[in-house]
Amino acid sequence: MNKKIVINNCFGGFGLSEEAREMLGRPLDSCDWEVKRDDPKLVEVVEKLGCGSYGRHAKLKIIEIPEDIKWYLSDYDGIETVHEQHRMWG
Repeated sequence: MNKKIVINNCFGGFGLSEEAREMLGRPLDSCDWEVKRDDPKLVEVVEKLGCGSYGRHAKLKIIEIPEDIKWYLSDYDGIETVHEQHRMWG
């Protein structure tokens, strides 16, 4: 089974439209980057609204990864990618 994660797929940064914020029950002046990207309600809103879910400088995309993967987001000028967590030693 896979887990769905919402990422930003363009320069600028993750952001939600006012309609998406309202559907999620978030205040309009809230910080969008605090939203859990694998929140099923967020995924549902992005699937339902499509490009209507995008904030001003965003283009949201849903990706799927295996359910059991520990992951994190990285960002380059607003374009996000999901990476699998690995152990590191110094």
